[in-house]
Amino acid sequence: MPEMHFEVRWPDGKTMRCYSPSLIIKDYFQPGSHYPVVEFLARSREAYGIAQERVRARWGWGCGHGQHALEQIEAQASRCAADGLVLVECFQE
Repeated sequence: MPEMHFEVRWPDGKTMRCYSPSLIIKDYFQPGSHYPVVEFLARSREAYGIAQERVRARWGWGCGHGQHALEQIEAQASRCAADGLVLVECFQE
């Protein structure tokens, strides 16, 4: 299963390197684009849900590392103002 990382910059200026167990992230985010925190979180949840299903279909179980990555995104988003912007800086394959 092709996995990847992508980097984001949160409204507070902190950067985060995020893991994805699937390239599906590329369908939900564009490098150089800004997303309101609420939208970034919704897109992340949808993309990680699809990624989990792809892993489950291939291997018979979900990806714990992918679930942990989403939990980290959710935790960071909870510390940000809902109207703040998240910058997707780059993809790393």
